Amino acid sequence: MEASRLREMDISELHKKLAEYRESLFKLRFQHATGQLKNTAEIPKVKRTIARILTIMREKQLERGDGRK
Repeated sequence: MEASRLREMDISELHKKLAEYRESLFKLRFQHATGQLKNTAEIPKVKRTIARILTIMREKQLERGDGRK
């Protein structure tokens, strides 16, 4: 998913997307471990999207002025 589309979402939508992608990553890893995964390039793509979502969530958190860690 593109960063520009993610930036248009609010925090609650980003949380939902993050949960979806984490579940997808779990399923991909499980398929890989059992030898059922056809396209192994999907795993890094999903990981990259998760990182993108976390980055955008952090940016929005800092914009709100909630700079706590």
